Amino acid sequence: MPSRAPLTLVLGGARSGKSRYAESLITALPPPWTYLATAEAGDAEMAERIAVHRARRGLAWKTLEAPRDLAGAFAAHAGTPLLVDCLTLWLSNALLAGADIDAEIERLDSAVARAAAPVVLVANEVGFGIVPDTALGRRFRDAQGMLNQRIAARANRVLLVVAGLPLTIKG
Repeated sequence: MPSRAPLTLVLGGARSGKSRYAESLITALPPPWTYLATAEAGDAEMAERIAVHRARRGLAWKTLEAPRDLAGAFAAHAGTPLLVDCLTLWLSNALLAGADIDAEIERLDSAVARAAAPVVLVANEVGFGIVPDTALGRRFRDAQGMLNQRIAARANRVLLVVAGLPLTIKG
């Protein structure tokens, strides 16, 4: 069930280079480029991470904050090349807010399916690590795995970034 517009899923671990690689895929296209950011600056360290990402992208990008209503932001800007960074933080935000995760994933999947321009989605591959020791951690890990599988099934191309190197999984 690939999307009608090119859809790429970029997976990887923390600090694998997945965001930088995803940005390069979008900037290979003609602008304008829209960055849907899902991170929230809950503390100084996260604020610094966000600042580093913004500085790296520069002013050519239109950045929209979408920590919770990613489907709505996606639908409103589906006519320009989009980079969503990242699905993992979005899912975490939704889970911690007590959202109906299945319904939120369905809304996002529907928005992705209607994309009229190329889309690159970034997500962490969280299943390579240890089994979380809390029920919430295990629920998150399982939901992220299912989300990644659903988006990968729709995507034309799936890449796994390891040590800054993209490995083609699909497409």
